[in-house]
Amino acid sequence: MKIRKLAMNLSNLEQHHLKNVDLEQYSIDGDLAAKWLSDLIAFGDLKKGCKVSDLGAGNGILGIGALLLGAEKVIFIESDSKACEVLNNNISLLGLQSRSEVRNLHIEQSNIPVLDTDIIITNPPWGRQKEKADKPFLQSILSNYKTAHILHNYRATHISSFFQNKGWTVEKYGEADFSLPATYNHHNRQRDITRAGFWRVSPD
Repeated sequence: MKIRKLAMNLSNLEQHHLKNVDLEQYSIDGDLAAKWLSDLIAFGDLKKGCKVSDLGAGNGILGIGALLLGAEKVIFIESDSKACEVLNNNISLLGLQSRSEVRNLHIEQSNIPVLDTDIIITNPPWGRQKEKADKPFLQSILSNYKTAHILHNYRATHISSFFQNKGWTVEKYGEADFSLPATYNHHNRQRDITRAGFWRVSPD
């Protein structure tokens, strides 16, 4: 599937509107998701027949994108039950149920095994509302010993040290504008723009 068509398909997914400020549920848009997934293809990490785990899946935009690009299976892990309802609706809308597994789990409360996977993708909370809110996500990647791609605040400096101190290879390979709708009361403008960075971490 061409990236432009992928972006259009992902932009048409149902959004999760009843968002929890503590979970920092900032959904990425279809254009950014498609671009990022194309980077994963360029690395050779996202390929036809691979198995993917999407941590903090939200409405499923990243994992669904991976399925549309040929992934054999995606495990979606999301703590918000309302988001899981939206996620399941999106999966059903595209007829991807047989290749999808949705787990309604709290990452911070569980040591989540995703051993049946080739790559992990995640857009974790950035810690704007709760300090170190992303740590369970990073720890889950570490525990599962899988190559992962992480979308985070472009200024984040702790990702490299967190993984390099464990002997992992870390590469920050890009940045992009990240559009934040005024979902929460502390957003004064209708839409805000921040900057996101992309990291690849690997135990190899």
